[in-house]
Amino acid sequence: MTTHNIVSVSGGKDSTATLLVAIALETENLQAVFADTGNEDQQTYLYLEYLEQTTGVPITKVKADFSHRIAGKRRFIETKWREQGIEESVVEAALDVLQPTGNPFLDLCLWKGRFPSRRAQFCTMELKRDPMLEKVVMPLMGQGDMIVSWQGVRADESLNRRYLPECDEVGGGLFNYRPILKWDIPAVFEAHRYMGIKPNPLYSQGMGRVGCMPCINCRKDELREIAQRFPEVIDRIERWERLVQQASKRGAATFFAGSNAKHPKGPIADMTALEVMEIANIRQAVEWSKTVRGGLQYDLLIASDQNACSSAYGLCDSEWEPINMLEAA
Repeated sequence: MTTHNIVSVSGGKDSTATLLVAIALETENLQAVFADTGNEDQQTYLYLEYLEQTTGVPITKVKADFSHRIAGKRRFIETKWREQGIEESVVEAALDVLQPTGNPFLDLCLWKGRFPSRRAQFCTMELKRDPMLEKVVMPLMGQGDMIVSWQGVRADESLNRRYLPECDEVGGGLFNYRPILKWDIPAVFEAHRYMGIKPNPLYSQGMGRVGCMPCINCRKDELREIAQRFPEVIDRIERWERLVQQASKRGAATFFAGSNAKHPKGPIADMTALEVMEIANIRQAVEWSKTVRGGLQYDLLIASDQNACSSAYGLCDSEWEPINMLEAA
């Protein structure tokens, strides 16, 4: 019986540490898989190339495809929306924008007619878990072999992860293994240091998490750093908001606001689409990220040097000098 060891990597610190553990243990039949969400920063793609070169472990890249589901939604809109009495202008706007773009994150949101939220974080399942299962894991099942899915999750990340077991059996010869479940953040970066691997340079540029740029769960200061260092990202999200807005029956879709979100002016669900887009769009979120005292005034102490290190994890000393990604490529 063969054991297939599959490590899910995102370019982030935890998944990289998990890969490094597998390498240190001289794990046989080791392969790494990266699920491209389409909402990644270019530095993450370059970092994955760096990981391949320095570890010698090939990284298979997979992408979710929502073409069939978007086609299904078009058929639903053409019939059911009209039967429900949705205004023809809304129907036509949705049909006009509902075309596969090839970008998994955007296509997912167009299909759903909304962005993910903390309460409905469907992005992880749709963009990462399912493509890896469909394209890498499932083809290996049914052959009598053991498949070990190495997952870079830690118990202190969230309440849901706190009670996960280190290893569990899914069925069909598939097991989930979480080797760094009990690790803290210093241990994660110590694994990088021990194996001679530098962390993703985004961690020295104010990012607290790597995997999406931005993540719907990003911190206030992280959003501020993104807007300052990568203004083109905010431009992209603004374009996506307009597109997903057209695909939404409500006529409103904001990157950081689900249907149950609240705002100082009241519950967003009770507002008109125009009101939502005016007060809760990505531009307004960026302006809020620059404030203190609950958004009452702008923070006058915000650093303005885009080249300065602003790591949340103490990676600014010379030992952690960021990788030159142009050289790494």
